[in-house]
Amino acid sequence: MQSIRGALANLGHEVGRGTIANILREHGIEPPERDRHTRWSTFLKARWECLTATDFLSVEVHTLKGLITHYILFFIHVSSRSVHIAGITPHPDSRWMTQIARNLTDIEDGFLRRTQYLILDRDTKYSAEFRAALVRDGIHLIRLPPRSPNLNAFAERFVRSIKSECLNRMIFFGRDSLQYATSQFMSHYHAERNHQGFENRLLHPAPAITPPQPVRQRQRLGGMLNYYYRAAA
Repeated sequence: MQSIRGALANLGHEVGRGTIANILREHGIEPPERDRHTRWSTFLKARWECLTATDFLSVEVHTLKGLITHYILFFIHVSSRSVHIAGITPHPDSRWMTQIARNLTDIEDGFLRRTQYLILDRDTKYSAEFRAALVRDGIHLIRLPPRSPNLNAFAERFVRSIKSECLNRMIFFGRDSLQYATSQFMSHYHAERNHQGFENRLLHPAPAITPPQPVRQRQRLGGMLNYYYRAAA
């Protein structure tokens, strides 16, 4: 927007941002939602409570047909760090992605029902049909420039966590084993794992036990994930 104003000023025309935006829309060009000089951190803070990010991560799974790459699609609510695993598939085609969009925007329990802005990269797996379905539901898509993982830091941090603490330490035979390991990690992630970016607290802590009771240990995935807690009386 600023570059257009500058080019017109060079020709002796002083034109306001609103006028330029209207002309762009008349010609089917959506003007940029924010000035390019706005800091990314400022943009995030201004929309903190209604902002969600998404990404894919890939895992190799042993099957009867050999080693097959499976894709895990997830969404993370930025302010709460709550994560939703939208689906796992070896074929994230347009039909699958469109169904995911319907699930996410379900009026009763869709994970994106309170989201206004969704951060996503330019991966072709985010099909035009998928994006259109979200836009129809009133969600503004923020598509990141190529090769800019730092702009999707919350999603990237989750990928690093689930891979280093779980997926990279296991060998999967069939989709079901991957599904089980992922669900176990998500239970641990939300209720049993302290988050440094969340003041080293649990996202969903259990009620405090008073008076103090004996310490117990909960193990997941054969002891790969551990949690210590006070047992209820």
